[in-house]
Amino acid sequence: MRKMRFGIMFKSGDLVIARVQYTDTYEVKTRPAIVLFEEYDNVVIAGVTSNLNMKGIPLTKKEGAVEDSIIKLNYIFTVSNAMISKKLFHLSLEKKRLIYEELNKKLGGLKN
Repeated sequence: MRKMRFGIMFKSGDLVIARVQYTDTYEVKTRPAIVLFEEYDNVVIAGVTSNLNMKGIPLTKKEGAVEDSIIKLNYIFTVSNAMISKKLFHLSLEKKRLIYEELNKKLGGLKN
């Protein structure tokens, strides 16, 4: 994390605790998330769940998670920097590459 004028700047691959509003409800929930990128005090994050039946990228205790989890690249949110309460740990380069590859596949339809 680097300090910037308005607060803490998060880096791609940080696992954080963030307050997010889901699309199917007006409720705001505190959830773990992976920072995809941060720009102008807006942080784009992917949700993380402990429901191992969900599709996504596995995240294990061995990697630093509190419990075995799934990174859900179909749950992407933009939150303000102020909605993130803390950073828990940073993903390995290999895991960040896997996230990038999966996102690239999902966005592949934008090429043409």
